[in-house]
Amino acid sequence: MSQHTDSAENANALAQLTAKPQHLLLGMTFVMSMVFAVWQALLNNFVIERAAFTGAEIGMLQSLREVPGFLAFTAVFVLLFIKEQAFALLSLAILCVGVAITGFFPSVIGLYITTVIMSIGFHYYETINQSLTLQWLDKKDTAAFMGKALAWRSAAALTGYGSIWLIMTWLKLDYVWMYAIIGGLGAIMVLSMVVLFPNFRQAAPQTKKLILRKRYWLYYLLTFFSGARRQIFVVFAGFMMVEKFGYTVSEITALFLINYVINLAFAPAIGRFIGRIGERKALSVEYVGLALVFTSYAFVENAQFAAALYVIDHLLFAMAIAMKTYFQKIADQQDIASTMSVSFTINHIAAVVIPALLGLLWLSSPTAVFLIGTVFAICSLLLALNVPEQPTVGNETNWPKTTIES
Repeated sequence: MSQHTDSAENANALAQLTAKPQHLLLGMTFVMSMVFAVWQALLNNFVIERAAFTGAEIGMLQSLREVPGFLAFTAVFVLLFIKEQAFALLSLAILCVGVAITGFFPSVIGLYITTVIMSIGFHYYETINQSLTLQWLDKKDTAAFMGKALAWRSAAALTGYGSIWLIMTWLKLDYVWMYAIIGGLGAIMVLSMVVLFPNFRQAAPQTKKLILRKRYWLYYLLTFFSGARRQIFVVFAGFMMVEKFGYTVSEITALFLINYVINLAFAPAIGRFIGRIGERKALSVEYVGLALVFTSYAFVENAQFAAALYVIDHLLFAMAIAMKTYFQKIADQQDIASTMSVSFTINHIAAVVIPALLGLLWLSSPTAVFLIGTVFAICSLLLALNVPEQPTVGNETNWPKTTIES
């Protein structure tokens, strides 16, 4: 009798867990973050130790990684044949497979190919995940939920970094096994979500064509500079830690662990904070902070201070939640999927070009690379000042005012 009761309770708990789309969003977020965190944490050491990468090769690899992001607008055409929820899970599976096979191809060309496979899954997933989040959540709850999702990302990354310690440090296994195990585990978790979760309804039918609306122009520009600025952090801040300061895999992993512990602690509060102070103030705080951080990167000579800057940089990016909630408040519901696809492409216009060009500049002046990041942050700050205190449909910018039809 007791066993029957326990089974019924377990079944009921599982039904409750899989009944809400928010739980699926958090589950997908966990898998993506765990798998991608391992790929990212090992990348700089792997390419330098096994493929003798310099700044030029890492810049090219990162540019190739961003090509699928540049092509994210094609997601809206894929949605003609597959529903968004299924597309998100399929993309997540491709990401896991790409990471799983990375260690088997320790050469320049091999790494370029596996990176592109991983990136196709990553960027399509991120595009659709953002679309589903903005559709499935009420506007008043979105900032708080995104803060919670960031905390889940951090917990997942910590799980990934713990697996690096277990597999590479304790079990003494090579990169190839680390990538294969974490990618395979992620794929199994994706399959479990396919089986367990029902197909959730969307709030409104989505436009199945590309759209560019004049009244979204400020969001488009904020997105463009976000992509340009973030590439400098993603590509060159971590690379500097290894090349300039000689950080090992264990030290890079420790730095990432600190990053994610801080995000795990503060991200939910940041989400609630954005909900209270509004998008304009939140974005302004982010961009002022990033301008100071990039300027400091340019001249840092102390390894510990560089690590502190890296942690602050990572924490400030949590404020980017405000850009998404700003769009949710000004958007027509049926525009969300199409605009997310277009905005990912806009985000990656600079991302495709900047790593390769700045990778060449890095060979002669790493300082100049980071000062360019400062310029991008200042441009973002000027744009953020045009965000209204209370953005709504018809009140998208302080100046100029646009019509709802545009």
